[in-house]
Amino acid sequence: MPPQIRPALPGDIPVILGFIRGLATYERLLHTVEATEEKLAATLFPTGGHPPSAECVLAHMDGRTAGFALFFSTYSTFLAKPGLYLEDLFVEPDLRGRGIGRALLLHVAKLACSRGCGRLEWAVLDWNEPAIRFYDSIGATKMADWRICRLTGESLSRHA
Repeated sequence: MPPQIRPALPGDIPVILGFIRGLATYERLLHTVEATEEKLAATLFPTGGHPPSAECVLAHMDGRTAGFALFFSTYSTFLAKPGLYLEDLFVEPDLRGRGIGRALLLHVAKLACSRGCGRLEWAVLDWNEPAIRFYDSIGATKMADWRICRLTGESLSRHA
């Protein structure tokens, strides 16, 4: 049976945070996680009429929550179209290889198409060979000439 995918709800925040920590552990970045249930609730399910900063979908298989995809809107000036950026894709280690990651990614791709997006983008660590093989298998293009740049923390604050 294929995984069932649904939008995350406010009650899913603890599960989402667990997936974020699981992904960070896998990527050897757990020490950088500052997310809390409160911060996730405020940005994914804000109150007061504010739009969410990102969206999240959950995959369910064999009676358990198996993985998640978290994404947000972008815009391409070259295409003059919106896009989606897949920030996180994670499947529980013991459930990998069962099509859950593919189902999550293709679900987000379908959302992008239904919203008139010109692209779906994401980043992958250069050492993550299983993910790179998976992305290659679905026809993703690696943007070899592009590098991700980031201002964060003190560097960002200094220029505010």
